[in-house]
Amino acid sequence: MREGIHPPYGHVVFRDRAAGHAFLTRSTMTSGKTVEWEDGQNYPVVDVEISNVSHPFYTGTARVLDTAGRVERFERRYGKRGDR
Repeated sequence: MREGIHPPYGHVVFRDRAAGHAFLTRSTMTSGKTVEWEDGQNYPVVDVEISNVSHPFYTGTARVLDTAGRVERFERRYGKRGDR
């Protein structure tokens, strides 16, 4: 890698505000706020709105939309594609 063109890469805590969950990883993101982690060291913390802990897809609470019913209702209302 060339020197001086890449952002610094270090440990960052990502904190999910919706679920109250945090995890430590490495990233190029930075923050002015810090938090003391379980190992006793302070790391920059980035607050996120949603993560795998609170996202409906990963938690199994995702709703499946009735797209077939919507398509049929649209076709009844406006006609099928070949009926122009």
